[in-house]
Amino acid sequence: MFIRKVCSMDLYSIRTVCADAFMSSVAPTLQAEGIKTFQSIISLDNLETRMAADNEMYVYESNSKVVGFIELKAGRHIAMLFVAPSCQKKGIGKSLILRVLAHARSDTITVSASLTSVQAYLNYGFERVGDISESAGLIYQPMQIKLNRLNRIK
Repeated sequence: MFIRKVCSMDLYSIRTVCADAFMSSVAPTLQAEGIKTFQSIISLDNLETRMAADNEMYVYESNSKVVGFIELKAGRHIAMLFVAPSCQKKGIGKSLILRVLAHARSDTITVSASLTSVQAYLNYGFERVGDISESAGLIYQPMQIKLNRLNRIK
């Protein structure tokens, strides 16, 4: 098992991991608009565009299979973090977060956490900041972590 930078050959696997995790835990809490928005976000074209942008993107591999994915936008915002449903609660999310935090270019890292992932982010040391919001049907809790709190990640 290891973490490595994303390459173009990973995009289909990333889309699959993200879709499986989203559909099993987040989609049941959303209306059709939010599901459609997310499907657009994880299209192969969109993932390829994101890979070429100012983002740090990593996959977690187990037995040569992608089972986790994280994206850090502009060194300060976690745009996506997904772990295959069968691999959740095994430390993969924490490992991915620690990897991207090492590449942070800001003292504060933010995330727009799906409501079903808030507890996981709290466990990683993030705090709620602001009210629950909605954008294009996606409902999220703004959260952040101050890098001096890294020692509180459980």
